Amino acid sequence: MTKFVGTGVALITPFKKDLTVDFDALETLVNYNIDNGIEYLVISGTTGESVTITAKEKKEITDFIIKVNSGRLPLVLGIGGNNTSAVIEEINSTNLSQIDAILSVSPYYSKPTQEGIYQHFKAISEASPIPIILYNVPGRTSKNMEPKTILRLANDFENIIAVKEAGNNLGQYLELLKSKPKDFHIISGDDDIALSVALAGGSGVISVIGQGLPKEFSEMIRNGIAKNADAAFATHFELMTITNQIFSENNPAGIKAVLKSLNISDSYVRLPLVEATDKLKKEISKELNRLGKR
Repeated sequence: MTKFVGTGVALITPFKKDLTVDFDALETLVNYNIDNGIEYLVISGTTGESVTITAKEKKEITDFIIKVNSGRLPLVLGIGGNNTSAVIEEINSTNLSQIDAILSVSPYYSKPTQEGIYQHFKAISEASPIPIILYNVPGRTSKNMEPKTILRLANDFENIIAVKEAGNNLGQYLELLKSKPKDFHIISGDDDIALSVALAGGSGVISVIGQGLPKEFSEMIRNGIAKNADAAFATHFELMTITNQIFSENNPAGIKAVLKSLNISDSYVRLPLVEATDKLKKEISKELNRLGKR
């Protein structure tokens, strides 16, 4: 599964002013990322505003990205939730023939025990015809999927091939890297420490800022994986300010402000999210100017 080594991007869902999906902008975004070195694309993750996308829209978005991608890059589709049977039903009812892996978030709100998390993913593993990337994001789920649970799943189920770890806890990353099975991927979900994880032996990142600056960010991660630390950190330091900026209010409002400034898509989001403030938009525009991107 080397197809998931490097930089994947958690694509936004661009909206028009009336908050319908802007498919023209989505096509531009997909091609922009493919043309600038991204290794794979992630559809309908947190950054795609998956919780306010209807099932009909999700299918339309997925089918459209498959068409635009035209087999050029591997595709990952977000299918997860806190209702195990509903997740399995969605897996069974979705045409996954053009999808390379599922990204499945750890159950949220219900706050299950570690055994409950294990049993949830055991059931999903047994139902899924394609590989699964676990998604641990305790800041959103309110429950950390502990290393022992991730490693237990990695060892017990061949189609659980990776974890997107987004706890911003370097100690947890290192515990996973130390103890993981040989072919299991530790993928960073934290843009700010993704390089450190890559240098420590991680497989790369599923990034937010990467879709705005795909050439620079993906090259940084490739350098990190290759242990070219000096070159990688030079880029990391250049991108630190804008990486922090896009998460300072909410995600994906920040990255949508970046993409609007780059004339790729607009900055509209669906409630309960709101657009980045004018202050943040101006700061982002100024930083993109400094980086020579406008």
